[in-house]
Amino acid sequence: MPLKVVGAGFGRTGTRSLKEALEMLGFGPCHHMMEVFMNAETQVPFWDRVATGQKFDWEEGLGKYQSACDWPSCTFYKELADYYPQSKVILSLRDPKSWYKSVTSTILPAMKKPVDGAAGPRLPGVFGPKLMGEGTFHNDFSEANMIAVYERHNEEVKRTIPRDRLLVFEAKDGWEPLCKFLGVPVPDKPYPNMNTTEEFQSRVGGGRPPVH
Repeated sequence: MPLKVVGAGFGRTGTRSLKEALEMLGFGPCHHMMEVFMNAETQVPFWDRVATGQKFDWEEGLGKYQSACDWPSCTFYKELADYYPQSKVILSLRDPKSWYKSVTSTILPAMKKPVDGAAGPRLPGVFGPKLMGEGTFHNDFSEANMIAVYERHNEEVKRTIPRDRLLVFEAKDGWEPLCKFLGVPVPDKPYPNMNTTEEFQSRVGGGRPPVH
């Protein structure tokens, strides 16, 4: 099943709500970091190969999905956009300082926590150093560097993806621009508002898979 939508925005930019929205609009299932935790036995080895430059096939890890957003797939938005040339790309954004505060209150602490399951112990090693530490933030988690990387990534997406194939989107924009971009009717329901910082911390603290 080819991806129809590629999410290019970093985690904590409303990606959990975007996942829900895409699935409500008929673009599900949507791959998201929570899918990695829920299917760690197959997803962790796949993303380990992707992160370390080993041989892999996108269909192996994403073949059953119609859309993808959040880490780890957003790290490879260019490769995915090339591999699925008919896909549309969504760059989810939020205020940089608000984003930094959210990440440092949720994802960074979660990276250090153990995860249950056979593949669980490999998760921090794959997604911490390889995809976020070295791969994205170069092991510098200072506010200045993380915000600089965040803003540089967003500008790169805007330069890389043709304008007619890209939607720059914030959750506060609601359904209208998203539905217009995807060519689908606007649902008669509020745009999803999911996975606040408090909800994330509750999941991690309760030993459940964190979602972004």
